[in-house]
Amino acid sequence: MNLKNQSKKMTSQERFRETMRFGVVDRVPYFEEGIREEVLQAWRKQGLPPGSDLNQLFPSDQRREIILDLEPRPEFDRWPASKTDLNEMRKRLDPDDPGRLPENWPDFVNTSRDDGNVKMLRVHRGLFLSMGIRDWQRFKEVIDLIIDYPEFVREAMLIQGRFSARLAERVLQQIKVDAAIFSEPIGGNDKPLISPEMYEDLVLKSYKPLFDVLSRNGINTLIFRTFANSRILIPSILKWGFNCLWACEVNIEAMDYRSIRREFGRDLRLIGGIDLDALRRGKAAIQREVMEKVPPLLAEGGYIPLADGRVREDVQFESYSYYRELLKMIIEG
Repeated sequence: MNLKNQSKKMTSQERFRETMRFGVVDRVPYFEEGIREEVLQAWRKQGLPPGSDLNQLFPSDQRREIILDLEPRPEFDRWPASKTDLNEMRKRLDPDDPGRLPENWPDFVNTSRDDGNVKMLRVHRGLFLSMGIRDWQRFKEVIDLIIDYPEFVREAMLIQGRFSARLAERVLQQIKVDAAIFSEPIGGNDKPLISPEMYEDLVLKSYKPLFDVLSRNGINTLIFRTFANSRILIPSILKWGFNCLWACEVNIEAMDYRSIRREFGRDLRLIGGIDLDALRRGKAAIQREVMEKVPPLLAEGGYIPLADGRVREDVQFESYSYYRELLKMIIEG
């Protein structure tokens, strides 16, 4: 394990940046997905004192995800399905529209420049959301397009990539961020819904304008935040420049971070990897899951431990408290 930097207490931002560099930290960051109100209501019935401050009970490093409006505006009644429709898509993806930035953006820029918090910019929503999949009918249409009309999909994704790049450039001219997040909800439990070859051709090539903007602005941590089982895409994303995996709601056997680290080494930083289902099964399961995975991954560096999904009401307050106590014991010694 990297020796801890005991000379000073680091900010959340410093911890994150050094962890992603396999550097020396006072401790790795604690990340949290956020506890919803319905979970807190359930926990109050299980012993959480009324009025408790979760930030004191379970301290977490401050992290802000900057969410951009990446939807066509106005929204399509029917999404483009032919090349002649693509000009309309270009018109509806205007990166200069002020409404595409978060609400109260100037205030956020002014107050957060030197606040020491981690800032992550969500720059892309991935293939399926960018192609307008909201229901099974559109899913079928897009799969048919991928098979029969890949040049349409390729051009539609490139339009999205160029639009996202120009919008990211607007943000990065005003504020420094620590990482860029590309979301990719494309996996099933057994594998992704398209092949790695298709994924490279139709999706990763369209990210090149974004990669160029991020590189030009010194953004060195490129996060591939994916879902279910995307294991076979990892060689492709590494080839195209991603260097951090954040796998959510996964097939835990296929996406076991210990196995991924053995295969891909320090080329791939890791966020997450703790099976959320273990938190539902009680203390013995939590101890086994955390103790088997977290210490060896921390020892190798470039890893931030986190459950692989957002906590729901079916996770007991006692179980979550035990999980956080274990993490604290491991991380802080």
